[in-house]
Amino acid sequence: MATVHKNPIKEAQRYLDNAREILSTKAEKDGGYYNDPKYVRMAGDTAWKGVLIALDGVLPVRKNLKPKQRPDIKDYLDALNKKDKKMPRTLKTAYDLLHLTLGYDGVLSYKIVQTAMDEGKYVISWAAKHYKGAESA
Repeated sequence: MATVHKNPIKEAQRYLDNAREILSTKAEKDGGYYNDPKYVRMAGDTAWKGVLIALDGVLPVRKNLKPKQRPDIKDYLDALNKKDKKMPRTLKTAYDLLHLTLGYDGVLSYKIVQTAMDEGKYVISWAAKHYKGAESA
């Protein structure tokens, strides 16, 4: 069962901040690369979770699921497409970079990691603009 956050946008931003903290304190950047894929993976997973928390605050993805069923990226893309036709491409990029490239592959390139984090930040800021819970961001 998904946790309902009092303010999903602030929580999502907290996850993104935690991911950046992991990168800056644990991943050991050396020139244009990080040295430790374990912490890059951890940061990617943390940032991706933040994106999902933000989207859960503005999209009805989980409402149509059966108990104990997890939403798929396709569920988020479909729901997002109904709200904003341009955002599914950005979400797909954030998914590919944060979840797959960082979270699974642990890619060490600083530029790729920063691009991934920027995509996640963009999705969260989009969600903040559409969040109906008063003072979101």
